[in-house]
Amino acid sequence: MCKEEILFQDLEAKLFAKRLDRKKDTHKGDAGKVLIIGGAHGMSGGLLLAGLGALYCGAGLVRLGMLDRYSAHVSAAHPELMIHDISNENPESWINSNPVDVIAIGPGLGQNESAKQWLRSAINHKGPLIVDADALNILASHRTLLSRMKLRQFPTVLTPHPGEAARLLSNDNNVVQSDRLAALKHLIQISHSIVVLKGQHTLVGALERIPQRCLAGNAGMATGGMGDVLTGIISALCSQGIRQQLGVWEATCLGVQLHAAAGDQLADSGIGPIGMTASELVLAARSLLNKASSASII
Repeated sequence: MCKEEILFQDLEAKLFAKRLDRKKDTHKGDAGKVLIIGGAHGMSGGLLLAGLGALYCGAGLVRLGMLDRYSAHVSAAHPELMIHDISNENPESWINSNPVDVIAIGPGLGQNESAKQWLRSAINHKGPLIVDADALNILASHRTLLSRMKLRQFPTVLTPHPGEAARLLSNDNNVVQSDRLAALKHLIQISHSIVVLKGQHTLVGALERIPQRCLAGNAGMATGGMGDVLTGIISALCSQGIRQQLGVWEATCLGVQLHAAAGDQLADSGIGPIGMTASELVLAARSLLNKASSASII
């Protein structure tokens, strides 16, 4: 696996222009509908950032399932986000009555019984699923859910940072960081998922795929909310790809590269590395995505 590694710069930015171009008669359904679940008490910011990642990177409609009832209100700054109070909803029934193309779960989710029930229901989604943050920690402590996820008939993407990866693998952070490619391979084996192992030179891998290493990105991105934005970006690209012949594997790889390249653009323009924020990165990602047809970002 180590010998077969291919770097991201071997992919062409033309893939963006070819696969994600907006036709004149496009409507919001063509760009896909995304649901992101999380935002428990005191952690609503992560869910909102993930929502912005999906919104600014092109999803046609973004629903946020907010577990904190006191935070589940319209965002004056971003009224385009459809924020739902799901604190007292039945997870299975609510998801079934609000159909979407892509579900992401984890930003600010928490790890209580309610969070576990929402994850269980999300696993049943008949479409792409992105699993991040606390949803990964729940999988690590509830192996029956991990086993159920492994049997999904639809694409799943896991986006762990090294600490979350270590919990999933029942070892520690130092073991993961000492051989990141080996950790990536093990995560793929236990989940049968596309895995994004975040960190310096983020790795992406999947069954029967050559692992990819992202060389873009910088230390300014080591701040709260960056991972939440990545979840939103991947969700947006997956949702658009459903009707534009862009597979979940390609959407995930491109999402990782777009996220990192946006961080580099901010640093190059003096917005960072110190003080760079996830909210700023969302805007840079949108700019790069729209310029992809005329200028390479990869």
